[in-house]
Amino acid sequence: MRHFLDTQDFSKAELLELIELTRRLKAADRDGVALKLLADASLGMIFEEPSTRTRVSFEVAMTELGGHALYLKPGEIHLGVRETIEDTARVLSRMVDILMARTLRHETLLGLAQAATVPVINGLTDYNHPTQVVCDVLTMIEHAPPDRRLEDLRVTFIGDATNVLSSLMHICTRMGMHFTHAAPARYQPPQAWLAIAEANIRASGGSLRITDDVTAAVADADYVYTDLWWWVGQEDQIPERRAAFMPRYQVTMDLLRRAPAHCKFMHCLPASRGVEVTDEVMDSPQSIIYDQAENRLHTEKGLLVWLLYPRLPRPAASLREEHARRLQSYLEEVRPRA
Repeated sequence: MRHFLDTQDFSKAELLELIELTRRLKAADRDGVALKLLADASLGMIFEEPSTRTRVSFEVAMTELGGHALYLKPGEIHLGVRETIEDTARVLSRMVDILMARTLRHETLLGLAQAATVPVINGLTDYNHPTQVVCDVLTMIEHAPPDRRLEDLRVTFIGDATNVLSSLMHICTRMGMHFTHAAPARYQPPQAWLAIAEANIRASGGSLRITDDVTAAVADADYVYTDLWWWVGQEDQIPERRAAFMPRYQVTMDLLRRAPAHCKFMHCLPASRGVEVTDEVMDSPQSIIYDQAENRLHTEKGLLVWLLYPRLPRPAASLREEHARRLQSYLEEVRPRA
């Protein structure tokens, strides 16, 4: 059994297999073909904070695959409150086939996965957001210039060293792509994150550049990506962060024009329009943010099938019929018709 907690847990070949599976599921969806690959399976969705894309994409994905998704909203279960994280994981593992968790602390997710006896998917933590960046690479492949291989693509992330930045930097370097992060020195990634990316480059190729020169950072970019400048628990830092990033690191049309003409704009959403990016950029022809958001649905389908399909029991028709006969006989015996 494997969990999906970090793209670093998977090889480049495995990640490409997952993306190819996702593309095939998306093609079926485009043709109106509903493949019930996970019929009768259940997904438990644990949320410590509200979500739009993660909640909707996983629930719709599981439903369209023939299964059932259970939304365990913030404060609704005893996750670490009146019950240990480990006990919650063990109980839920007896009732559902797979778990997805969106937790405020990465340690909470690791505790769930360690105790669970079913696969656990990371729906976002304070450290990383792996489902988002698999979706991002899929979106980049779909919008890549026709003469570019995946390994040729150049991705520039502008903004704070967020959980999305760590995940995007790590998957891009894992795939042998060229990654740039542009931010003030105080908001650049820690050495531990850089060490992971550098190890990826030694194995897969590609490159990594960290800079405070945002103009140089976009000069050769195929994709310019940004995210919120603050996260949960950083609200008291908003004035300081605004001062550090605005206006130099705001993605504007003037900045985007300094990139190659084919460059596309990406954002994981939600966005603070007029803060890290202008409305003009978000609504421009170069923006692929809604293709990116839609691909969350297809990516979740790919993940669910990839992790769960091999584990589902497939009883023979004769066994199903035998159990049906036994139950029908018992019910007719104890509950005769009036």
